[in-house]
Amino acid sequence: MVLRLLLLLGALLRATKPAPHCETGQETLGQCQTVRKAKCVDIALSSCTDVAYTQMVYPNFLDQKSREVIEYSSEYLLISVLHNLLQGECNPDLRLLGCSVLAPQCEKDKVIKPCRHVCENLKKNCLPAFDAIDMAWPYFLDCDRFFAGEEEGCFDPLAKLRGEVDVEEDLPSNLPATFIQFKHHSYSQMVSTLKKTASKCSQIATTYSIGRSFEGKDLFVIEFSTKPGHHELLKPEFKYIGNMHGNEVVGKELLIYLAQYLCSEYLLGNPRIQNLINNTRIHLLPSLNPDGYELAAEEGAGYNGWVIGRQTAQNLDLNRNFPDLTSEAYRRAGIRGARLDHIPIPQSYWWGKVAPETKAVMKWLRSIPFVLSASLHGGELVVTYPYDYSMHPMEEKMFSPTPDEKVFKMLAKAYADAHPVISDRSELRCGGNFVKRGGIINGAEWYSFTGGMADFNYLHTNCFEVTVEVGCEKFPLEEELFTIWHENKGALLNYMEMVHRGIKGIVSDKFGNPIKNARISVRGIQHDVTTAADGDYWRLLPPGTYIISAQAPGYSRVMKRVTIPAKMKQAGRVDFVLRPAEAWPNKLLRRSMENTYDPYDPLELFDPHAQHRQPEARGASSPGREKPWWWSYFSSLDLHKPLWLLKQR
Repeated sequence: MVLRLLLLLGALLRATKPAPHCETGQETLGQCQTVRKAKCVDIALSSCTDVAYTQMVYPNFLDQKSREVIEYSSEYLLISVLHNLLQGECNPDLRLLGCSVLAPQCEKDKVIKPCRHVCENLKKNCLPAFDAIDMAWPYFLDCDRFFAGEEEGCFDPLAKLRGEVDVEEDLPSNLPATFIQFKHHSYSQMVSTLKKTASKCSQIATTYSIGRSFEGKDLFVIEFSTKPGHHELLKPEFKYIGNMHGNEVVGKELLIYLAQYLCSEYLLGNPRIQNLINNTRIHLLPSLNPDGYELAAEEGAGYNGWVIGRQTAQNLDLNRNFPDLTSEAYRRAGIRGARLDHIPIPQSYWWGKVAPETKAVMKWLRSIPFVLSASLHGGELVVTYPYDYSMHPMEEKMFSPTPDEKVFKMLAKAYADAHPVISDRSELRCGGNFVKRGGIINGAEWYSFTGGMADFNYLHTNCFEVTVEVGCEKFPLEEELFTIWHENKGALLNYMEMVHRGIKGIVSDKFGNPIKNARISVRGIQHDVTTAADGDYWRLLPPGTYIISAQAPGYSRVMKRVTIPAKMKQAGRVDFVLRPAEAWPNKLLRRSMENTYDPYDPLELFDPHAQHRQPEARGASSPGREKPWWWSYFSSLDLHKPLWLLKQR
């Protein structure tokens, strides 16, 4: 009897014992211990070694209790192959987000959940990429289930991609407004400097990203305009691009310094800078290849190599990765009436490896009606201009001019003549080989290559682009940067001002409605430009007298005689009012004008996975539901295939 009473008393005591206390986030780990907290261990998962933290906890949020269990799971396999499945879209963002669930951050034996708002933003942006390949959103990226609000204490697993991990050194608060720190900037320091500059000049500046590098770094642009973020009628669009080759770093630093200079001088009332920004929309992309830069930076300043860091993380040379439209231009050149402009991207181009950085630039060019551009390189001191690909493929050094040879020479000389070293007549210096040419040269005459960005700009869009080799040292010492900036500052400004040479105007119908994609032709120059969405256009031209015509589908052509004086520094205004045409005598011309770009444009609509699909026999049908093409990626999983990735019909 006594024994029964003691057992009953023990049961009552256990029943009234307080519930075990769970650390924040521990209740979702599949266990909640009374005494022992979560134990932090080093991350050993190969797909998660680049997260912004070093330790995780077992079991993870999916109750996976060991490294082996995680690595053989369908969830882990998915984050490992997502980059291939989505063709680089939203990665490594999705992989890092997945790692925050599969390898939860652990600090001082406490689990920290990833932030819910980061998950929600990424899902909003990336869900269309999943829809495009007929894949459901992964269950383990459920923003409500595995993520926490900021009030609960969370971390941003994507902060490293935005350059928010490294802390910039504090500078004295009493520095002058014009202060520029002449140093080499890491990726995070570059992003921080651009954002601070845009914040300082928020009324005229903003930052945005045109896309991501292969390793997921934002390709940041800082923009200067009186209406940041918007195209303004008749205001030309200008861009500078630096660091296309990761080990050629001077262009990157020059554009970071230029951004700070434009901001401070505008605020100080510098009339030249105010006039430039008030009348131009300026875009500066300091680093097109941040992945390559990081590799080159490991060698350190003063390293003057020609290989390490030049290419992207995919081992691609970005200045050989654009579509070869120059060969098509040479083919067309002998055809009477053929135009050497707005040549579409051939479908075959997409069968090769296209870098996400390249695709980002191509989409950028489509979204903004750029007029003028320059790409800043290193290794020489000269300005080159298209074509970069020889008209005879076997000739490596052959003068190969565009129809706008005079325009390009004018543009190249604008930079060269304003540069004190390039314009120096001494041949015993960097760039001395080009003294007799005035510091400029046709690209193909220097050396020929295909797939260049400058040729693509000219042949696919309205934009004229030159290449500036800003010095013989690709990665100079920091003490040299101040001198390099002062040698290039005037040339950078002078070249930007060239965007206002030639003519500009609006093409409209008799009711004043703008006409988009109207062609502006110059007699004697086999290269047209087209009007933007608001009907405005810009046509770079040197001084002289020209016959200019405007035409559009369904309208009669209008011609005007225009004279551009030698001393004219601003674009002349030449508007066109088009009237409806009775008939179109030339059907070929009508078709080419109606479709400036192919309606089935590969850049927007090409399916990179189409090659994996086998053509179906006519009338054939298969019983049951056919698995999507990406299902084969999970064939190694015998028992745990990710049925949760299949969309519910």
